Amino acid sequence: MEWFHVVALAIIQGITEFLPISSSAHLILPSEVLGWPDQGLAFDVAVHVGSLLAVLIYFRQDVWLLATNWGKQLSFQQHDKQQATLAWLVIFATIPAGLAGLLFNDFIEEHLRSSLVIAVTTILFGVVLLLSERFSKMTVNEYNLGWKRALLIGLAQMLALIPGTSRSGITMTAALFLGLTRTAAARFSFLLSIPLILAAGGKKTQELLDAGIAAPWLEIIVGVLLSAVSAYLCIHYFLKLIEKLGFLPFVVYRLLLGTVLLVLWFAT
Repeated sequence: MEWFHVVALAIIQGITEFLPISSSAHLILPSEVLGWPDQGLAFDVAVHVGSLLAVLIYFRQDVWLLATNWGKQLSFQQHDKQQATLAWLVIFATIPAGLAGLLFNDFIEEHLRSSLVIAVTTILFGVVLLLSERFSKMTVNEYNLGWKRALLIGLAQMLALIPGTSRSGITMTAALFLGLTRTAAARFSFLLSIPLILAAGGKKTQELLDAGIAAPWLEIIVGVLLSAVSAYLCIHYFLKLIEKLGFLPFVVYRLLLGTVLLVLWFAT
């Protein structure tokens, strides 16, 4: 890849991974619409590692509390029950998407990675996000989420396998419908991203090793760093923005992007 592509794609991944606008869509679109060369498996791994580092660093205190109290509960030590329960809910809500990925990933990769699919899902789930905020009671935080709500959010997360849906978008949408506050919906979505990004990165790394592809290490290092920095800043400012403006700016963006993609698709 040219260095402009390396920089642009790393920043795009970092910004879009945690916004409700679909990172997979934005990484597919440059090649589909602009004719950019495919970034390759090694670079995909790099930018996902960067996103994972960002969320782990930003939520380091939360992750530490969840992990240590979960471990203490397993070893029958005194622990914070609220933190341990939230850790179990994150694990529990991750299972549906993990299973769906194992079962349907190849089919989706072969049949659904197109600009038309992205256009339709971008518009459709943008409208659903708008409705979720409109009708949400916004009274529940992540600590009184409960097993039923966690399962429903986890089931919704399965839809994120379809390009254009947005993993963060669909989980926040489901959380809002279930009565979570904007901040609680975003925080739980970010925590849910950790095991999934870790699993996806591990799978891609194994595929890379099996293929015996020579890794472009300088591109990988730059990709990790730029993705991590842009993702960290994105998380920080996103949490501030939704408290003031809600999700409407992202809904508008999705509708505009989806419309442009439809026009481009029908024009070709």
